Amino acid sequence: MIACLRLFSALCLAALLTACASSPSSSLGELPRTADASIEQLLEQAATSKTPEKAALLRLSAADLAYRQGNAGQSAQILQQIPMDQLKPGQQVFASTLAAELALTRNQPKAALTALSHPSLQHLSELPVEQQVRTGIVHARALEADGQTLAAARERIFIAPLLKDDAASKNHEAIWALISSLPTDQLQPITTDDLGGWMSLAIAVKNAGTLEQQQAAIDNWRAQHPKHPAALVLPLPLTKLKELASQPVSKIGLLLPQDGPLASVAKALREGFLAAHYQAQQAGQKPPAIEFYDSSHLTSLDDFYRKAQADGVQLVIGPLEKPLVKQLSTRPQLPITTLALNYSEGEQGPAQLFQFGLAAEDEAREVSRRARADGLHRAAALVPKGEWGDRVLKAFRQDWEANGGTVIGIERVDQPVALAQQIADLFQLRQSEGRAKSLQSTVGSQVAAQPSRRQDIEFIFLASTPQQAQQIKPTLNFQYAGDVPVYATSHVFSASGDQNQYNDMNGIRFCETPWLLDANDPLRRQVAAQWPQAAGSLGRLYAMGVDAYRLAPRLGQLKALPESSIEGQSGTLSMTSSQRIQRQLPWAQFINGQVQRLPDTPR
Repeated sequence: MIACLRLFSALCLAALLTACASSPSSSLGELPRTADASIEQLLEQAATSKTPEKAALLRLSAADLAYRQGNAGQSAQILQQIPMDQLKPGQQVFASTLAAELALTRNQPKAALTALSHPSLQHLSELPVEQQVRTGIVHARALEADGQTLAAARERIFIAPLLKDDAASKNHEAIWALISSLPTDQLQPITTDDLGGWMSLAIAVKNAGTLEQQQAAIDNWRAQHPKHPAALVLPLPLTKLKELASQPVSKIGLLLPQDGPLASVAKALREGFLAAHYQAQQAGQKPPAIEFYDSSHLTSLDDFYRKAQADGVQLVIGPLEKPLVKQLSTRPQLPITTLALNYSEGEQGPAQLFQFGLAAEDEAREVSRRARADGLHRAAALVPKGEWGDRVLKAFRQDWEANGGTVIGIERVDQPVALAQQIADLFQLRQSEGRAKSLQSTVGSQVAAQPSRRQDIEFIFLASTPQQAQQIKPTLNFQYAGDVPVYATSHVFSASGDQNQYNDMNGIRFCETPWLLDANDPLRRQVAAQWPQAAGSLGRLYAMGVDAYRLAPRLGQLKALPESSIEGQSGTLSMTSSQRIQRQLPWAQFINGQVQRLPDTPR
């Protein structure tokens, strides 16, 4: 869109700013100015105007004034009354920009991008700088809202030289927020321009394991790119890293059960945790000392914390047991910062409590995010009967509907013998058969009719075991719904390598931990060689143990920098305002008996 602006080099930027301060040429038309009159007065003037061109300009001023006053509905109503063909090109740019801003107030980024594709935008570089900036910013916002993160960053980098003071600072921080949110595989600094510099900075920060290594990587990058905008003014999140790096954790207390029903889970977590610890040692880092505590025979949390304090523990990782996590969440404060390995029911706990786990709700929200990114709007759901299925469905539905999607059918799966009937009900196949029989009785002869399913279901949200999924997908095929996309949580994947099982689930897309999707990861290969079960479904717990270790020194960073995240083995990890670690997961699909990785969901 603003490609023509790229003709201007840095050498003529001062001349451009001076030229743009004057009015555009008469062929482009006069742009609306800050109105002294009210909206009503502008509309009255338009109604009595002697020329259509003057009336259109007055209405455009009124629409802009309504938008600036926060009345988007009135602004859109006025804008709709202005024929674009009565506006000159510069005024068309103004109107298209306003239309894009109004579309974003309705959460319609695609409509905003359509507005900004008007042919008049080729004249943008001939308009005043303030118009170029206004159009550029709404374009960047629309691209970001549409999931085009890299394009949004590129747009903001492009308009940066036109900005100053507070607007420049906000745009500078926005560029870093966009670039740093890109997955690593999209960070390819193949150029030496500003964009390439931003990307190489993001790679340097992401690839550094500890806060100290991040700080060293930033310092090294600045030395290599001394004239880059981010080197001249380091983004605020990166300046905060210095403060956090000066507060290292030297001793961790690992609180896990050694006996009882959770002992096997705790064993996998502990082994993953220690694997990450030994990897850090092998890399030449100075990892914290670890003190082990058994939560299965814990009689008093107060006694435990007194013992841990006496042992010099600065951070507790655990407990795993939900009742203990619930106890911690109800306390006003904790004597030692604690990363619990489960979640309490309440939202907010004491300031010293952080919570991390393999929550199925995270995966339900991931399905919502992925389907939305794929342009889908209408969902049906298949979930197990019971409390777990209700929780997962609730998480999916809340996120899906909050972002404009609709759920138009739900079936709770229980008995395998009822599955065919439930899927037939979901797709209203019995009504189709009934219509065929009614037609047959009306005409009095045989009618050749294949049952037809409802067409408004765009995809199915599936939360089920592999065994249930093995029955569900063939049943969908049999019930004329085999072409409906299925988006599932990781629970459909057993990681058994059983090709026959995968064939029965052909086409199902599912989110999964990076640990189970990347068999070539060096740490996973090393762990699986020692503990083969880490390559199967238990691998998710090993991944969580690894991430618990890596989170330990980064909790302060995630809390202080809400936009930041960590590329973990159990997913991309970030922190909510209630200090819960949430995961965003990569995707795969069953194709011809194989598991094939899909591109990551745009963030």
